[in-house]
Amino acid sequence: MSVNYGSKRLVVGAHYGLRDWLGQRVTATLMALFTVLVLAQVIFSKGPVGYDQWAGIFSPQWMKALTFAVIVALLYHVWVGMREIWMDYIPAAWMRLCLQSFTLVWLVACAGWAIQVLWRI
Repeated sequence: MSVNYGSKRLVVGAHYGLRDWLGQRVTATLMALFTVLVLAQVIFSKGPVGYDQWAGIFSPQWMKALTFAVIVALLYHVWVGMREIWMDYIPAAWMRLCLQSFTLVWLVACAGWAIQVLWRI
C-alpha cells in the first residue's frame, strides 16, 4: 500500500517557454537580415534617396511579400515581449487582461496601418 504525502502536482513541462524564446530569436534574425537588405539597397543606390527611390525599393512584389513577412514577424516579436512584461510585472489578473487586450488591439491596428502604407507604394 502506497502512502500519498500531499497533493499530486501536474507539471506543465520545462519546454513551455522554449517556443516563445525560439520565436523571439527567429523573428529578430529575420528583422535584422531585412534591415541589412534595405540598408544595402539604400547605400548602393545612385544619387540622393528621395521618395521615388524609397518607393522603388519597396515596389517589386517580392519586396512587398518580404516586408509583409517582416511585419508579421515584428508583430509576433512585440506580442511575445509585451505579454512577458505584463505577466512578470503586473500582479493583478484583471489589469494584465486589460493590458494584453489593449496590446493586441494596438498591434492589429499597427499591422493594418503598415500594410496599408506598404500596398499604397
